[in-house]
Amino acid sequence: MPLGIHCGNDQRLPALVFTVTSTTISRRDIGLRSERGPVLLAVMLSIGLVAIDTTILATAVPSVVEDLGGFAQFPWLFSVYLLTTAVTVPIYGKLADVLGRKPVMLLGIFLFVGGSVLCGFAWSMTGLIVFRAIQGLGAGAVQPMGMTIVGDIYTMEERAKVQGYIASVWAMASLVGPTLGGVFADYLSWRWIFFVNVPIGLAAVWMLRRFDERVERRRTSVDWAGALLLTAGGVLLLLGMLEGGQRWAWDSGTSIAIFAVSVVLLAGFVAVERRAAEPVLPLWVFRRRVLNAAAAGSFLVGCVMLGLSSYVPLYAQHVLGHGAVVAGLALAGMTVGWPIAASQAGRLFLTLGFRATVGLGAVITVLGALLLLTVGPDASFWHLTLPCFVMGLGFGLVASPGVVAAQSSVDWRSRGVATGANMFARSVGSAVGVAVFGAVANAYVADRSGGRVPSLEQVPAGVLAPALHTVFVVSAAISVALLGSALLMPKRVSEPSGEVTGE
Repeated sequence: MPLGIHCGNDQRLPALVFTVTSTTISRRDIGLRSERGPVLLAVMLSIGLVAIDTTILATAVPSVVEDLGGFAQFPWLFSVYLLTTAVTVPIYGKLADVLGRKPVMLLGIFLFVGGSVLCGFAWSMTGLIVFRAIQGLGAGAVQPMGMTIVGDIYTMEERAKVQGYIASVWAMASLVGPTLGGVFADYLSWRWIFFVNVPIGLAAVWMLRRFDERVERRRTSVDWAGALLLTAGGVLLLLGMLEGGQRWAWDSGTSIAIFAVSVVLLAGFVAVERRAAEPVLPLWVFRRRVLNAAAAGSFLVGCVMLGLSSYVPLYAQHVLGHGAVVAGLALAGMTVGWPIAASQAGRLFLTLGFRATVGLGAVITVLGALLLLTVGPDASFWHLTLPCFVMGLGFGLVASPGVVAAQSSVDWRSRGVATGANMFARSVGSAVGVAVFGAVANAYVADRSGGRVPSLEQVPAGVLAPALHTVFVVSAAISVALLGSALLMPKRVSEPSGEVTGE
């Protein structure tokens, strides 16, 4: 067996991860809550590293540009991080199923903290972008490993509640990150934005010592060809979506070439995976109803969430006339609603089933999107915040049960792959959301500005407000598609009792 608790009679039970002394142990009554608590705290600290980093840098960009220069390059501080994070998630998921969760999580923390230190000492914008890529390589391991460890040490009944704890980390980060970034930039130095990750990372590593994971080592071949093709094809695909319509036109030779090469590489990846002994992303993932339904929901949540994250603060600042802090608080309504719903999702899907719970989340998301359509140029702060909060509730009831269902449908040997595939779908959805919403907004502005897209400061309020409203309309349309993902989800999911490997 790949993993077990070491018991007094040398008995092994699958998917349990702590050293204890006992003669009779079951998964539901293992007497290890004092052990699981520190491990959960370690996971929350690790995910906190990534969560804070996604919000803390944005408020300090002016200070970074003033110090290092490279104003035209600064968007790559975010794009390169997203790229390296997204394309490595499924690779780390596979490694975790072979090597175990703990070594992959530790690797991710060390890469993230090491990249943070290098970012703190960066001497140029180019160097900072390269070091942000290293941070992204670490984040690609930390996020799926945290969710996979939770799937290993908690039962299906417990996972949804724990998902609420994890979601609360993101909620706190959305509030603390921008404020902390502004304080560092104004009163200390923007470099402390990265140095602050060091003590948090060390604390997470220290707490992970309680995670006594036992993995049976076995000979295995490394699917280097598949990993390389997936990475290269994924990077080009995401790059084309992130920069299309921004750095180059969608119908330009550059855009067409990038997408064409990415399709060829990903087709090669599929061909390699069909023959690989240990595929980095097994193709059976795409034949499982539960995994496809969860991935579809995760993809659509990623799309809509980026619409909110990118354009709600813009609307608050440049249409309603609020400052940056107030604009951030309007968006925080979403990150408050998400953990509230996620913490209650377990009670719902255990009573109503996964399909009904995800369906309820989709309906609530659509309701929030429709409320967002009522926001106009004269709206109040609370009028803008309420739809974000309602949509956050919906996201929590779609995303969290989806992850639990995906993890519960496979055994230990496939849980890392299942979790990684789900999170990869959300990353791709986020990139698609950036591309779609950016194209919609730019097309509207260009149509009313003589065929060109001026800088934000030059867009009249009478043009910007309806352009952003068009983005909200698209968000509502994508939200409706969540209802389809709910119909794909089965009502119940049974946890495998044997050594099922995915097929």
